[in-house]
Order: sequence, then C-alpha cells, then structure tokens
Amino acid sequence: MTGSIAAIGAGLAVIGVGLGIGRIGGQAMDAIARQPEASGKIQTAMLISAAFIEGVGLFGVVVSLLK
Repeated sequence: MTGSIAAIGAGLAVIGVGLGIGRIGGQAMDAIARQPEASGKIQTAMLISAAFIEGVGLFGVVVSLLK
C-alpha cells in the first residue's frame, strides 16, 4: 500500500514538472516571436527556470519515495 501511494506522489511530481516546463517553453517561444532581438535573454531565463522546476520535481520524487 505504501509503495502505491509513493508511486502516485512521484507521478504527480513528474506530471507537474512536465506541465511547468512545457508552459515555460511555449511562453518563451511566444516571447521570442514577438521580440526576436531579445531571444538570448529569454532563452537564458527559460533554461534557469526549467532547471529550478526540475530541481523541485526531483526533490518531490525523492521525498515521495522516501516516505
């Protein structure tokens, strides 16, 4: 029973990470389409944000599997 609850928690964390990174990527592409001259700054901000989301997602998966 505990294993299945941990799997659900890990799955929810992964789904959240996927949605978050997908939203960041989509919004960044919209911003680059509007202002192509700012693409370097937008890509840098996008990558930093995606890394933070990945870190939080990994933390969520580890915590859910440890409980």
